[in-house]
Amino acid sequence: MSDVNDSDPGSIEIAEQDILAAMKDIQGYIDITPGDFREVFQVAFRHAVQRIKDSVQAGDIMTSPVHCVGLEMDLRQTAAFMADQRISGAPVVDAAGRIAGMVSEKDFLSRMGLGPSASFMQIIARCLSNKGCMVTSLRNHAVRDIMTAPAITAGPEITMGEISALFIGRRINRLPIVDAGGVIIGIVTRTDLVRSYHATR
Repeated sequence: MSDVNDSDPGSIEIAEQDILAAMKDIQGYIDITPGDFREVFQVAFRHAVQRIKDSVQAGDIMTSPVHCVGLEMDLRQTAAFMADQRISGAPVVDAAGRIAGMVSEKDFLSRMGLGPSASFMQIIARCLSNKGCMVTSLRNHAVRDIMTAPAITAGPEITMGEISALFIGRRINRLPIVDAGGVIIGIVTRTDLVRSYHATR
């Protein structure tokens, strides 16, 4: 059985038995060969997916309100907040609600001297090989000290297709959505994107 990749419609393979079954389901006579049917379907499917990507905007799929942290929040509070909310990253905002950066697990790991993609067991191994806890070095720091800035943001009119391209091209997992004044109004995560693809199928 072939895997279905929603991001690449051309990867979907249609078996001849599927085509014959579909042709039987359509009432009346169809003067078309199974091969022609397959080609028409795949082209139409690609057009449909592209139409959806171009029509669905961030404002339609974003999560709001957003779990944000303040610039001056200390890292103990930040880690506890992210753990409580079960999120791996959050926008960092100033007192006016304007986005100043992003903080994620990767930023914590990098500051601890580990790679941004370190596994849990790598963290355990490093901790066991050191006399002290690596995290203690972060105790007296604030979010502004480790966040990634500037944040990659977009307006609510950005399309689903453009968001997908940003995620892949910039290697990010979440995209803060801001208004004209730079105030955060929502966020689109990879989960939101996957959910929206399935909802439009």
